[in-house]
Amino acid sequence: MITNFHTHTYRCLHAFGTEEDYVRAALASQLDELGFSDHAPFPHHDYGLRMPYSDLDDYLQTIDQLKEKYRDNIRLYKGLEIEYYAGQKEFYEMLLHEKGLDYLALGAHTRVDKDGAFRNIFFAESTEDFLRYADNVCEAMQTGYFRFVAHPDLFFLNDFPMDENTEETCRRIIACAEETNTILELNANGYRRSRRMYHDGLRFPYPHEYFWRQTAKTDIRVIIGSDCHIPQQVYDKDVLFAHKEARRLGLNVIESIF
Repeated sequence: MITNFHTHTYRCLHAFGTEEDYVRAALASQLDELGFSDHAPFPHHDYGLRMPYSDLDDYLQTIDQLKEKYRDNIRLYKGLEIEYYAGQKEFYEMLLHEKGLDYLALGAHTRVDKDGAFRNIFFAESTEDFLRYADNVCEAMQTGYFRFVAHPDLFFLNDFPMDENTEETCRRIIACAEETNTILELNANGYRRSRRMYHDGLRFPYPHEYFWRQTAKTDIRVIIGSDCHIPQQVYDKDVLFAHKEARRLGLNVIESIF
């Protein structure tokens, strides 16, 4: 079975191609299942680089139409990659139960600290921010709303020396995924970003070898996600490389989240 459940479209304002463009690319690569997971909007706040809330219904209706049109060729799923904010639980419930989404993928990029400050993991100030990132990810997993965690090791794109905070961040996320039976995603888009020099050597920003070697010591289920932002990336050389790396690391890879 060939699948991808991490797919963006033009609606998120930093990707290209319509929903049907991605379906056609998936068919060209002989995918059996394709899940759409564009960056989710929030009704009362624009966090940037995500679809406008006014696009949400059209996005879902378009996927429903494509499900019918291509029902004999491929299985399509309606999803969103979404941040976790503790005060938005009613919104997650509405998406899953009223809007009829097939899944939510946790894509933790930003959080709101207890002091109300807005934080972005792309701009961590120290490895203490990693611990707060882990707490946010773990709290999200414990809600049961999220089918998988996208790029759980995203924090490694920051260039800090490996320390106790970094190791503890990995331990917390992995332990919580194991406890909640949540799928973790090995994200191919990190490989597209190419290797560069960090404090801990020449490497990709993510996926990070240390995180996934610790994951491999568990039975946690791992899905390979393209995180495609153009149709040609649905199942490209970087996705194939991610599968190769997963085999090398001995991860418990699954082909479908359903």
